Amino acid sequence: MDEKSFWALMDELSRRPGDRTERLNWLREELLRQPAKAGVEFQARLEAACEAVATDGLWRAANRIEGGLCPDDGFDYFALWLVAQGRGTYEAVIADPDVLADASEVRALAGRHLREWHDDEWPEWEELDYVAQEVFDELTGQDNDCGDAFHDALEAARAAWAEGDETVGATTRSGVRRLPREWGRLCSTPSSRRRDAFSQ
Repeated sequence: MDEKSFWALMDELSRRPGDRTERLNWLREELLRQPAKAGVEFQARLEAACEAVATDGLWRAANRIEGGLCPDDGFDYFALWLVAQGRGTYEAVIADPDVLADASEVRALAGRHLREWHDDEWPEWEELDYVAQEVFDELTGQDNDCGDAFHDALEAARAAWAEGDETVGATTRSGVRRLPREWGRLCSTPSSRRRDAFSQ
């Protein structure tokens, strides 16, 4: 799977109707139509795109949006959510985190307490990280190997790209070190706990 094909899937995923479960089911079906190798390459590109999100400015963005409490795993899930917004939004946010202030998904959260956010509204999407392995296991019948075959194939794909000197990531890290201008206004909802604590 080349970069263009990866982003075509992400762009379509961002436009699909339905909730996140329905959209992930669509993505799963699309990957099931391709060879197992394509799913592995999809995962490698997904991880590389997420790595490019790991800047100080974007971590601050996620932290501020989520009420000041965004641990490392939460930021990983934020990166997955951002990639799933499609290439245009992803690259614009990487270049200038202020763009997040104009995202409809972020604006919909403005002025609302975290307790009021529905699961599909959180700017995090952990489940996206599991689709490729699920597809690989189904296509190869490797359900009982604890993911070893998938991770071995993933490492081989990374090594092949490194040997070929291919830039897997879609965007160079921006290194932004400032809080986007709008977050103080848009994300000023009172919060002292993450959603995980609400059920306690």
